[in-house]
Amino acid sequence: MTSFDLKSYLQRINYNGDTSPSLQTLNAITQAHAQAIAFENVDVILNKRIYLTDEAIFDKLVTKKRGGYCFEQNALLLQALTHLGFVAKPLSARVRLRFTTREPIAPRTHVFVRVEIGGESFITDVGMGSASLTGALKLVPDLEQETPHEVRRIVKEGHIWYHQVRYGDVWQDACEFTLEEMPLIDREIANWYTSAHPQSHFKGNIMVSLALGNGKRLNLHNYDLTVRSRNGDSEKISLKNNNELIEALTNKFGLNLSASDREALSSFSVAVV
Repeated sequence: MTSFDLKSYLQRINYNGDTSPSLQTLNAITQAHAQAIAFENVDVILNKRIYLTDEAIFDKLVTKKRGGYCFEQNALLLQALTHLGFVAKPLSARVRLRFTTREPIAPRTHVFVRVEIGGESFITDVGMGSASLTGALKLVPDLEQETPHEVRRIVKEGHIWYHQVRYGDVWQDACEFTLEEMPLIDREIANWYTSAHPQSHFKGNIMVSLALGNGKRLNLHNYDLTVRSRNGDSEKISLKNNNELIEALTNKFGLNLSASDREALSSFSVAVV
């Protein structure tokens, strides 16, 4: 048994609306979560272990007011939805945001959430960084779906489904999946690779994202701070030093960094892999 505190979670995401297990609630919780809890990998670049127990995730993201990446973010969302009475389960995926073609095989190192409401299936995902959902998507192919931020769709080719996001007039694959469930043991293995393997994209590069309330997104990649609009246009600011980096993490993304984390980040240097 876990000691999930629904009241504290709802306070953390600044949500005081309806909590019945409806599509309206699912959309509202998804948006509130994505706008309150930043996607971030600070612990990874500080060589800290990422724990995936329900208690550890709740303590980090809710009690200590930090963020996290997919295995933490979507596990927390899954806990919340389950406690609200939704029928939900974790599905595995391969993130494709960095790829412009289908040829490269991405590792199966992503998890998102499938939710059943009234005999229909939906997906939600608050753990994909700059492409995290702010509204659930109906799990049907070839239907353009509005969200509070970008237009999305799901397409199917053979047995593979692709979740796509539209930037301007261009459709970009966000992730691919096969509807296979991702039990905790598989998440533990993928989490180890993502957080500890020297060739992981998360090692040596700070990546932080937060959905904003005006349809924009705030993204940080090392020293590049970017504000991206709903149509894909962006404005970039280059941070000058580690002090500005720490200030951005705390003041712009709302990360509650400890004194030891701040000290460690003061000597951070990019180590692209």
